[in-house]
Amino acid sequence: MTISLKSEVAIDGRHLGLEDVEAVAVFNRPARVVDEAWSAVEAAQRTVERQFERGAVIYGVTTGFGRLANVAVPPSQARVLQLNLVRSHAAGTGPPFAIPQVRAAQLLRVSTLAAGHSGVRRVVVELALALLNSGVTPCVPSQGSVGASGDLAPLAHMTLTLLGEGDAYFGEQRMPAREALSRAGLEPIILHPKEGLSLVNGTEVMTGVAVLALLRAERLIAAADVIGAMSLESFLGTDAAFDDRINRLRPHPGQARVAENLRKMLAQSEIMRSHRDCGRVQDPYSFRCIPVVHGAVRDAAAYARRVFEIEAISVTDNPLVFPEDDAFLTGGNFHGQPVALACDVLKTAMAELASISERRLYLLLNAQERGLPLFLAPQSGVQSGLMLAQYTAAALVSENKGLAWPNSVDSIPTSAGQEDHVSMGMTSARNLDRVLDNVEGALCCELLGALAATDCRRPLRCGAGTQAAYETGRAVVRPLVEDRPPSLDIEALRALLRSGDMVRAVEATVGAL
Repeated sequence: MTISLKSEVAIDGRHLGLEDVEAVAVFNRPARVVDEAWSAVEAAQRTVERQFERGAVIYGVTTGFGRLANVAVPPSQARVLQLNLVRSHAAGTGPPFAIPQVRAAQLLRVSTLAAGHSGVRRVVVELALALLNSGVTPCVPSQGSVGASGDLAPLAHMTLTLLGEGDAYFGEQRMPAREALSRAGLEPIILHPKEGLSLVNGTEVMTGVAVLALLRAERLIAAADVIGAMSLESFLGTDAAFDDRINRLRPHPGQARVAENLRKMLAQSEIMRSHRDCGRVQDPYSFRCIPVVHGAVRDAAAYARRVFEIEAISVTDNPLVFPEDDAFLTGGNFHGQPVALACDVLKTAMAELASISERRLYLLLNAQERGLPLFLAPQSGVQSGLMLAQYTAAALVSENKGLAWPNSVDSIPTSAGQEDHVSMGMTSARNLDRVLDNVEGALCCELLGALAATDCRRPLRCGAGTQAAYETGRAVVRPLVEDRPPSLDIEALRALLRSGDMVRAVEATVGAL
């Protein structure tokens, strides 16, 4: 896990790393808007004022929204229009997003506004930034966005907090938003022309959820390489398939990286040396094809990272203000299709990571011909060992098959047909997060099996990397001597994977994975 050591994250509307998003959202790193960005914000807001005073027809400023775009709104009603927009669009339902997910969306929204193409006043951006830095987090229902015009409902709920309406968290405590603002020493704002529209139009919520999910996925991918190496080693599998000469002939970058990782982790393994002359030349695919399958998952994650890096520095509201031309332009930057497709690709890839993991666990539990007791039970028959751990992994893999269905292929027209093609990107992002929970659980089940199988190979020592992983795992889960509920061990290993300690221990021994 890479966390910026900077004391604060600087926001200029043009640069924002994914790790910076996590630093603010998860680790509460403070953020600030740089001076040049304030100049851009103020220039765009002056453009809105000039055009409004001239009586120009501006979507969402002097007109209604969506199908109501052709309905004129008199200047005297401009502020009421913005307030009514926010209130009417706060139509979300379902359990609220986790606080870090909303904080990620808040930061991305500040970055969008700081780019100077939204036309809001400086005070709006300052309050949005102050919420982040003072620990005030809007309470945002997780359902209600179709991903175009961006995340209307979730962003409307976020905006209610700026107005002192709805619910919010102060720290971890939920309360009325006005009370949360008061505790932080902040005052709600009254929206001016275009500000409501600028605050509810965009892809920041789906992108915030997706960014945190991607970073989590990248850590699970590294952990899967470690766990796969441990399983292969304890299964007495061959490392011949990881030979660089083989993998050079299919030069996908992820495949090469995984093969190298496996070679590094298994180096100097006494367990591997113990069966060099056993006569077996090939293992089942779930072992032999680790570089191919894990590598493809890595490549999918690399694609998703490129998409999310671009989205994190994008301006996605509508219409957009161009102060240098004194112009408003209406477009479709709010459409969530790039994020939706990337989330769908990543969740499909991660589902495969759980699928191949479950197969390796199945083989470990049924490897009597390789000297392992059935179900890795010290006394098979009277004990069932880890029989049910594989059931659990199978259930998680099965659940992922439904969640991995691509939500981005769906579209239900909204706004009386004006918004006739939508991305369902929020559903893709939310289901990606659920897939990762299941991948994590499946990997923990395999790790539990790999630890028990490794115990059966003692006193032989593991490879350089797998020994470090074994020691880290055994520090939180004791050896299997008699039957006990595997559930507690699975959850202990889940906490270990989330901490990143196991991968860090391996990397300290063999280098970056």
